[in-house]
Amino acid sequence: MSSQASNTKYQYETLKVTSEGDHVLHVELNRPEKRNAMNKAFWSEMVLCFRAISEDADCRAVVISGAGKMFTSGIDLMDLGSDFMQPQEDDAARIAWNIRKKISDYQETFSVIEKCPKPVIAAIHSACIGGGVDLVSACDIRYCTQDAWFQVKEVDVGLAADVGTLQRLPKIIGNRSLVNELAFTARKMMSDEAQSSGLVSRVFPDKPSLLLGAFELASEIASKSPVAVQGTKVNLVYSRDHSVQEGLNYMATWNMSMLQTQDVLKSAGAVLQKKPLKEVGFSKL
Repeated sequence: MSSQASNTKYQYETLKVTSEGDHVLHVELNRPEKRNAMNKAFWSEMVLCFRAISEDADCRAVVISGAGKMFTSGIDLMDLGSDFMQPQEDDAARIAWNIRKKISDYQETFSVIEKCPKPVIAAIHSACIGGGVDLVSACDIRYCTQDAWFQVKEVDVGLAADVGTLQRLPKIIGNRSLVNELAFTARKMMSDEAQSSGLVSRVFPDKPSLLLGAFELASEIASKSPVAVQGTKVNLVYSRDHSVQEGLNYMATWNMSMLQTQDVLKSAGAVLQKKPLKEVGFSKL
């Protein structure tokens, strides 16, 4: 049963944050009347939200979904257009300097999901367009509904995607030809292709079953040692961007301290006693 997250740090205009059982937060894109288009407030609130989640010792897993009829229609061009199309400076270098800073700020909106040590599950229904693909590509796990579709829309509005899709999608799908096709043409990728290509790991018949599956997965993750889970996420992200040997060296350095946790003994004891990890009661991290 969900409940509104009581802490004032989770009060936003464009996001609704609720608690979904023990140690699980639900972050809902909450502009259903605008098809969850990403306006100026959204780009800053996502950063504030996930930085707060990163520091929230009660949270161990997160589900992101979209309120209303679709996950997101992407960037709110009407709201954001003035940031880029109406520069305040006359000098070309200064215009470029300021635009670069704005792009870097917008990139952080989704990079903050990747930096968050808590696993983040994207639950996608209906359309996931433009910035939505940037968002879900920064998540750790992606589930979707049967009617879901994905579209790298940016070329259709005259620009190259610049907040994460072109950097993360090739590493998720692993098929460079397919990624290039999607990015060059802005064609829709339907749920069956998204699953077969590796963009999503499960497809559900409708939104209620999708959310149920996502929350069950989040609850399962949250039942395990937060030292183990969060250490696993940090090292997965690090190893993706480094050589095998660099990843191994980082892992050795990480676990030379993390292996000293009591969580190892508690987990091993639960296995030997055939006791569910949910009954162990790991300390906050």
